[in-house]
Amino acid sequence: MARRAFNLVVLLICSVLLAEELTPSQRQLNIESFERVWKMVRDTHWDPKFGGVDWQAVHDELRPAVDRAQTMSDARQAMSDMLGRLHQSHFAIIPADVYQNVDDKSAGGEGRTGIDVRIVNGQALVTAVDENSPAAKAGVRTGWQILQIDQKDVAPSIESISYTYRDSTLRELMLERALATRLSRDLDDTVRVRFLDGKGKTVDLKLAEAAPRGARTQFGLLPTQYVWVESRKLEGNVGYIAFNMFLDPARLMPAFEAAVKGFQQSGGVIVDLRGNPGGIGIMAMGLAGWFIDKPGQRLGTMYTRDTPLQFVVNPRFPTFRGRVAILVDGASASTSEIFAGGMQDLKRARIFGTRTAGAALPSFIEQLPNGDGFQCATANYISEGGKALEGIGVTPDVIAPPTRELLLAGRDAALESALHWIHSK
Repeated sequence: MARRAFNLVVLLICSVLLAEELTPSQRQLNIESFERVWKMVRDTHWDPKFGGVDWQAVHDELRPAVDRAQTMSDARQAMSDMLGRLHQSHFAIIPADVYQNVDDKSAGGEGRTGIDVRIVNGQALVTAVDENSPAAKAGVRTGWQILQIDQKDVAPSIESISYTYRDSTLRELMLERALATRLSRDLDDTVRVRFLDGKGKTVDLKLAEAAPRGARTQFGLLPTQYVWVESRKLEGNVGYIAFNMFLDPARLMPAFEAAVKGFQQSGGVIVDLRGNPGGIGIMAMGLAGWFIDKPGQRLGTMYTRDTPLQFVVNPRFPTFRGRVAILVDGASASTSEIFAGGMQDLKRARIFGTRTAGAALPSFIEQLPNGDGFQCATANYISEGGKALEGIGVTPDVIAPPTRELLLAGRDAALESALHWIHSK
């Protein structure tokens, strides 16, 4: 009862703050933000005709709403209404406080604790721990719940982001990104984390920040990334391949090739793309070629303002002809979705896990003059089966979400389901 009363007070305070009348300076910044959003869509949208929408007319109709906006909520609503006329996902206004959580480039650092986190039933749960990481050495286990990071509760951030993305397939991806950012610091720094272990006991740990797993790589204007790939044999002669990003093709492609060739006598292969945010789109075609022997097959088509890009698969030999399972979750995005969705459409793979992020399009998030964020897509993607993945995601053939009970027991629902299917033949 006390907690409910406290939450009510917080909501009332937030409502009052949101309703504060704007200063002349804030009004001007909102007008500049409206114009910035309108121009970015005008200049970067893949369809110069905007799907039949008169973009100039939309501007002229809704600009007065920003001029007379009395609160930040009013101004955001006008900009959101403008983007809503496109009837397309991946165009969104992100309130400043949420933007700070999900895309603040000044937050976090290069160091990593070795923890993977997902939000399961509103709880921040450890879903994986790198065996050579500071977290593993400190005794962190899968299934533990994160309560605080540097003495700040994680619940308010989870609630805020969940509410902002309540109707979006991006919710899990944004939550994962926000928690990962809060856990990261500069190398050799530390972060204090309060956990709830499997016995209901709070555990306070000071975790060191180590170099990220994998090889350092740079691509275009992207920040420095670390790419890793692993492969091994699982029970019952099943091959397993996992990698964290579709980047660093000079290392990833040969490693993937060697793994598939080593699994030629296996009953099946599992490709784990959970938490993989994507990367270079054309790499999906090369990887799919190790499982498809018929030429001319396509994973789908990406439409840009200049020209469509056909994701045509080039068969690679020796092609693996056994069963293929792909594991995905809400943090699987972009090229991961193109690969999984395309393989599913071609009936060459069965998908296990939870629905993907629905973020198949190349997009960017830019901070607006008023402090809010603006997410803008620059292309459209249609799968070979004629489905738009953006804002929808890839729906697994077998839904197998994690639960705290399974994680605490060291079990992996998606992996177990995939193994069961491969062995069932």
